[in-house]
Amino acid sequence: MATYFSSNFTLGILGGGQLGKMLLYETRKFDIRTKVLDPSNEAPSRIACDEFQQGDLMDFDTVYHFGKDVDVLTFEIEGVNIEALEKLESEGKKVYPSSKTLRNIQDKGVQKKFYSEHKIPTSPFLVFEDKYKLNEAIVRKDLTFPFVWKSCTGGYDGKGVSVIRDAEAVIPLPEGACIAEKLIPFKNELAVIVARNPSGEVTTYPVVEMEFHPEANQVEYVLCPARIDENVAEKARAVTSKVSEAFQHVGLLAVELFQTEDDEILVNEVAPRPHNSGHYSIEASYTNQFEQHLRAILDLPLGKTDSKVGGIMVNLVGAEGHTGAVDYKNIEQILGMDGVTPHIYGKKQTRPFRKMGHVTIVNEDLSEARKIAEEVKKTIQVISK
Repeated sequence: MATYFSSNFTLGILGGGQLGKMLLYETRKFDIRTKVLDPSNEAPSRIACDEFQQGDLMDFDTVYHFGKDVDVLTFEIEGVNIEALEKLESEGKKVYPSSKTLRNIQDKGVQKKFYSEHKIPTSPFLVFEDKYKLNEAIVRKDLTFPFVWKSCTGGYDGKGVSVIRDAEAVIPLPEGACIAEKLIPFKNELAVIVARNPSGEVTTYPVVEMEFHPEANQVEYVLCPARIDENVAEKARAVTSKVSEAFQHVGLLAVELFQTEDDEILVNEVAPRPHNSGHYSIEASYTNQFEQHLRAILDLPLGKTDSKVGGIMVNLVGAEGHTGAVDYKNIEQILGMDGVTPHIYGKKQTRPFRKMGHVTIVNEDLSEARKIAEEVKKTIQVISK
C-alpha cells in the first residue's frame, strides 16, 4: 500500500527551476511532502516546496547529504553530481531516473555512442576531447563543412549548439569536449515523451512537432498532435520505445527526433525528466507530464496519455535588448483570447532569450490554435521595467 499521501514520506528534488515548480503543482495536488535543493536563493520552486535548501548541485557532499534525508530522490536538471547519486543507490536509496541512466545521458558524446551501440538510428558523428582535436580533423578533412557542433556537457536552451559552416566559425567555440554531427536535412523536428515505472509499465505520449526560432536555436512553438502522416507518427513512437527500453529509465524520458526528407526517424537527443516539449499536456492531456513523472517514480499506475484537445505551447522568452526586473507587457490581452493559459515561472530577472514562462493554447482545431498562438506571440512581450 502506497504511503506517499498525507504522510511523512519525503520526495527530494534536485533543481528548483520551472520544471521543479510545475512538478510541485502535482505534489501539492497529491499532498506529497517535498524537499528541494537549488543553488539559487530565488529558485522558482522555493514558493511551493515544503523545505528548501540552497546548495551546489555538482558538489558531492551537498547532494549526498541532501539525498540521505529524503525517501525517493529525483531531479529536474541533468547537471547534478552523479557520484553522490551512485553512493546513495549503493546504500539502498531510491534514485529515479538512476545514476546509470544519467551517466549515459549527461555527456552528449557518451549519449551518441550509446545510440550506436544499441543500434538506435541517429545522425553520423565524431567525438573530440577538445577544440584542438576538432581543428585537426578539419585540417585532415575527416570533418567537412557544414556540421553541427555540440558541447558534450552543459548545453541547454540553444546554448552549446552551433551550426559550423566555415573555419572562421570554429574560432569562438569554447574549449572542452565536443561532438561534431553531420548536418541532416530534415522536414520536421519531433519529440515523444515516454514514461516508465519500476514495475516496467511503459506508455508514450502523442508525437509533437517543434517549430524553432531561426536565431536563438530555441523552440518557439510545440504542436500536439504533430502535423505528420500516421505511419511516421507510429515509426516515431516505435523508435522512442526502443530508446526507453535501451536506457531502462524510470520516470519520464523526452526523446527529440528528426524526420528526414525520406521519412526516416533519427534520434537527436534525450532528456530524463519533464521537458519543454511536454508543457502542452498541462492543459491538453488527460494526464500531464508532471503528474506522470510522479506516478512513474513512485511506481504508481501510469495515467492516460491521450490528448483531450489540440494543444500548442508558446515559449515566453526575454526580449532582445532587455535585461533587469521583468515586466509581462500585454498579458491581460492574451488572457482575453480563447483557450489561452499563461504560465509564469517566477524568475524575477529577465535577459534576452531567457525562458521566463510559456503559454498554452487549446482548441479542437489545431490550425485555429496555431493562429491564436501567433497572435499570442505578437502580443505579449517579456521586457524589463
